Amino acid sequence: MSLAEPTSDSTPFFSDESEAEGSEEQGGAAAAQQQREESASGVSKVRALLTVFILCYINLLNYMDRFTVAGVLPDIEHYFRIDDGRSGLLQTVFICSYMFLAPVFGYLGDRYNRKYIMLGGITFWSAVTLASSYTPKKHFWLLLLTRGLVGVGEASYSTIAPTIIADLYVKGKRTNMLSIFYFAIPVGSGLGYIAGSQVGKLAADWHWALRVTPGLGLIAVLLLLFVVQEPRRGAIEARPEHHLTQTSWLSDLLALSKNYSFVLSTFGFTAVAFVTGSLALWAPTFLYRAAVVTGERAPCVEDNCAATESLIFGAITCITGFLGVAMGVAVSRKLRTRTPRADPLVCASGLLLSAPFLYLAIVFAQTSTIATYTFIFLGELFLSMNWAIVADILLYVVVPTRRSTAEALQIVISHLLGDAGSPYLIGVVSDNRQPAENYVPTDDEPIVVPKSGRSTRVPVSSVLI
Repeated sequence: MSLAEPTSDSTPFFSDESEAEGSEEQGGAAAAQQQREESASGVSKVRALLTVFILCYINLLNYMDRFTVAGVLPDIEHYFRIDDGRSGLLQTVFICSYMFLAPVFGYLGDRYNRKYIMLGGITFWSAVTLASSYTPKKHFWLLLLTRGLVGVGEASYSTIAPTIIADLYVKGKRTNMLSIFYFAIPVGSGLGYIAGSQVGKLAADWHWALRVTPGLGLIAVLLLLFVVQEPRRGAIEARPEHHLTQTSWLSDLLALSKNYSFVLSTFGFTAVAFVTGSLALWAPTFLYRAAVVTGERAPCVEDNCAATESLIFGAITCITGFLGVAMGVAVSRKLRTRTPRADPLVCASGLLLSAPFLYLAIVFAQTSTIATYTFIFLGELFLSMNWAIVADILLYVVVPTRRSTAEALQIVISHLLGDAGSPYLIGVVSDNRQPAENYVPTDDEPIVVPKSGRSTRVPVSSVLI
């Protein structure tokens, strides 16, 4: 397939034919096709399946580590004596590092051995996470620095792992395997809240919450080293009339900018990132503070303040993530028999349905705990419908030789305009609301009165009643 052809990198959502896969084959050719797929990729059926499960396990750790901090955020604020704005920087610094380094690993992933790139990244990420748990009390900036360095390791994995699955499976099988892989996003996030809050509670020290994933990361490195095999890039999709050629990085970016299916799905995913970024970091803390306001919880003066809220929110995230991803894939597959635009329609419907429920969760937070958790459950359920589908869209509208670059570009845009700033912005808004809500006017507080057609501020004592 020549990359210069008009259809080479611009297959739209409403086309049945993917740029790299071609039309569906029918009948008895399925068995022969499966045999050709295995020989083309250079990876046996059993090893390919093991590879998917190992990559899923690592992705689970990836998101566990990312949201362990959120599970113990009130304890971190208490330990370092910081406000919401500064604690929100923990997520912002990580996301900034992650998104700016993603293009680097996207470039490397399209050109060099992906297995060894991931090995180096996971080893570095695990070591830095462990180091961050020993941050001294008076050096909050060190925790910020180490969280930023964690982004280096995660960028090396997230941009590359889906492309390996794409080189092992095609069509329906690929969608199924991506579903397994992307179950790890919400489920791993939920486990991060649970592990962070409960390990910190058992150890009576939040630092231990950051020491769980590094040990599991060592297991991931060993599995990756001895089990995972690098598949031949794009070979499983190649056909006699198609020739995949490597192009320059600038040419890749230019082609992707003209791929409207990729561009539109990326901007849609950016909106998702903005919401999930702020929700993921602040939800347990918000729920804990709401419980204090309603009188269900006493103000916390010790560690493990939001352990209960983190546990419940983490469990909800795990359940809704599992159900949401499965529901999204099932609905998309059923709808695809009626319209080739099934994938984007399912993503859009899920987001539209989640918005009112998340809003209602905020509204009911100070009146009904049960209603709040119910609305969070429904909001996250519909939000999770898009995870696997968005990833699948990218893989079938982008040619194999530039998929890592496309993954990296999507990461940069969605995080730069999405969750890179939203956690910090929410923290700043929270800090500025507190003095406004606690404001009590004094007797001599200046007030605004009209004077010569204009307003002026004068002391209360100077106004005659």
